[in-house]
Amino acid sequence: MEITDPKAIRALAHAARLEVISELYSTQVSRTATELAAQTGLTPSAMSYHLRALQKWGIVVPAATAGDARERRWKAAGTDFTINSGGGVASPEFAVLDLELDAFRRRVNAYAKTRDERRRRGEPADSSVVLASNLLYLTPAQRTELTEKIFGLLRGYELEDPDHVPEEAERMATMWSMIPDDRGRAPAAPAAPARVARS
Repeated sequence: MEITDPKAIRALAHAARLEVISELYSTQVSRTATELAAQTGLTPSAMSYHLRALQKWGIVVPAATAGDARERRWKAAGTDFTINSGGGVASPEFAVLDLELDAFRRRVNAYAKTRDERRRRGEPADSSVVLASNLLYLTPAQRTELTEKIFGLLRGYELEDPDHVPEEAERMATMWSMIPDDRGRAPAAPAAPARVARS
């Protein structure tokens, strides 16, 4: 699922909607408005509104109902989700990026709070947070190749059956980005001084 319409991208600029997209696309499991509302702190009716908005743009679709048919189930409209605004400086995808970064900060703060509480109780604190930053020089072809390799690697760790999570598995949030560095190209190294031969 690739979103290119600026209006659709603007429609995504809401924390609850991004949470829904992340949940449905990453797990590939259908959810009800009530289940998704519990994750975002919204009421089920407010979540139903956001789900209908996402349905309008073809991002989520109704899912088959199992058992209790009183509440509609929703699922991702595809297996992968990409926002592509054509790279405009004022593109609405930056509003979406701000929300994604806010969600990342929320996860980091929640993890830090839990870790500190465990340490206060004398329990071992798991160090499962990984944060890395690299500066690379890439041609357009290399950027495409690297992106495909990263996504291919991540797909290799996705659950084959979302209903069967390994017993010791912990839900982990990942974030990967690639953006031109604001400092541009590094300055060229100064030429070495010429040596003068003496006889």
